[in-house]
Amino acid sequence: MIAKDAYKRYVEENSPKSPMWRSMIAAFVVGGLICMAGQGVHDGIAAIFPQMAEEEVGAWTTVVMILFGAFFTAVGVYDKLGHFAGGGSIIPITGFANSVVSPAMEYNREGIFFGICAKMFVIAGPIIVLGIVASVLVGIIGLFL
Repeated sequence: MIAKDAYKRYVEENSPKSPMWRSMIAAFVVGGLICMAGQGVHDGIAAIFPQMAEEEVGAWTTVVMILFGAFFTAVGVYDKLGHFAGGGSIIPITGFANSVVSPAMEYNREGIFFGICAKMFVIAGPIIVLGIVASVLVGIIGLFL
């Protein structure tokens, strides 16, 4: 029987060291670059269509960023980016597009209905449901307060 302290020391000596600082810097840089790209898309749309209302520019920016996230997932770039950047690639809009497109691509061989349609929200579905339930609960609490 090995002593508790000896086992703890053994685990610390033999466990792989996590590159925490590299991971944090990569996540910060990649997340920042994705956000900068989103701001660039926003500013570009606003410059091309100066008569467009700010809310409409924001809506079109969301659509374009979802399109970019889905496209880069489809061509395999987003997975490599996620492997390099970790949490930095989970910026809400492009990360959501990735979480919808990835299962759809994976289950494509099972057909349109039982593959793509049935499986595309496997990852994103619970997040959508949680968001809706939480917003309803907050709304009800806000109604009574």
